[in-house]
Amino acid sequence: MRIAYGLGAVANGVKDNGFSYFLLLFYSQVVGLDARLVGIAIFAALLFDAVSDPVVGAWSDTARTRWGRRHPFMYAAALPLAVGFFLLWNPPLAWGQEALFWYLLLLAVAIRTAMTFFEVPSSALAPELTQDYDARSALIALRHYFGWTGGNLMTVLAFAAIFPAFATPAIADGRFNPEAYRVFGLVGAGLILASALVCALGTHARIPHLMPPPPRRPASLARTLRETRETLGTRSFAALSAATILGAIATGLAASLAFYLNIFFWRFSSSQIAILTFGIFVSAILGGALAPRVGRRFGKRRGAIGVGLVAFLGAPLPIALRLAGILPSATEAPWVFWLVAGATVIDVGLIIAFQVLATAMMADLVEEAELRTGRRSEGTFFAAVSFIRKAVTGIGVTAASMVLAAAGLAEGLDPSQVPETVSLRLGAVYVPAVLSLWLAMIAVLSLYRLERADHEANLAALAARRTLTSAAAPR
Repeated sequence: MRIAYGLGAVANGVKDNGFSYFLLLFYSQVVGLDARLVGIAIFAALLFDAVSDPVVGAWSDTARTRWGRRHPFMYAAALPLAVGFFLLWNPPLAWGQEALFWYLLLLAVAIRTAMTFFEVPSSALAPELTQDYDARSALIALRHYFGWTGGNLMTVLAFAAIFPAFATPAIADGRFNPEAYRVFGLVGAGLILASALVCALGTHARIPHLMPPPPRRPASLARTLRETRETLGTRSFAALSAATILGAIATGLAASLAFYLNIFFWRFSSSQIAILTFGIFVSAILGGALAPRVGRRFGKRRGAIGVGLVAFLGAPLPIALRLAGILPSATEAPWVFWLVAGATVIDVGLIIAFQVLATAMMADLVEEAELRTGRRSEGTFFAAVSFIRKAVTGIGVTAASMVLAAAGLAEGLDPSQVPETVSLRLGAVYVPAVLSLWLAMIAVLSLYRLERADHEANLAALAARRTLTSAAAPR
């Protein structure tokens, strides 16, 4: 069951990697859509999609079906999600700018909405599958491991197999061949469909043991909004929400520019990027193993802050050293590639550990809210975070397109045609932007207050309440 639950994250990992790392590159550099229009389409899709998160979260908290609260949503989303992902990478290349913009926008909305119907209910299963402080971190670590591994598998396949296979005399670099992305979309769609079905089927047997839905009540938008405000109205949730906003903007910025930096700043080849990306598999193991240990030793809040500081200060360090003239270019000194690769493996592993701990911190708020309100609201919590992340990640993607414009990197350029001054300007704009966002995120995260002792006290109080309720129930 634990493995099946973890494998469910592969679907979101494949989708996220495609959207974060390839979508801007594909539509602007390969399809020829203006990078600003790509950024606007992605941002608009995120805003449109974000409204589905609270709806699906609240709906899955109260759904009453013979398959429980969460699983009907998971089953329903699997096929539409896979089909939409395939179509995204197969646009009609003969269409003009306006038509391509609407094609991208509508498919992005459809895919993200389908992912909401799968990801929010499946993520909300974690607090139900275990209430133990440390076991919960371990379960979420497993899910993050598969999410990162599955998404990274697509990236490695792209650079190690798909792109090289589509290098032709007319298009020497397969990264810029639209036919390569057709295969990318097909393989990704297959992984997404398999992941969603394995997760739903693999956890199906646990349905009788999950939390029951609340009693039936007439639908009321006013009551739903009031109860949502009561559920989420704590200092700890506010701290996590603010951290999520800053982190999502930084993630959107960093992810959208990752391959631009590898290609145009470092000037790595396709095979080098494949090696670099392959190292993320090691990062996933490192992060998944580190997070539960840090949580047990220091607690989730202090562990997340400590790991996050090291990770986010280290992430832009190689770029800063190159800008300062301390590191030569990778074309001048081949060992620079291996230095960047090693630093990336460690840094991404720390980022994964940070994400695991932050997610587990959110899961621990479920029992605190239940003690205050008398309601189980797993879907509401995870939908709220997903809503915030989607609503603002597009800001990061849009900011990435602005960074490209500020650096003077035009659409459709071959890496060999980009002057060194433009490459260095790309790094010089990127480093202060992403670093300030990460550090602000760590600062607000320190306001979270729920620790291990608080969580255990909440569990004890809930157990006592259930015992009294059971004893008072008519027989």
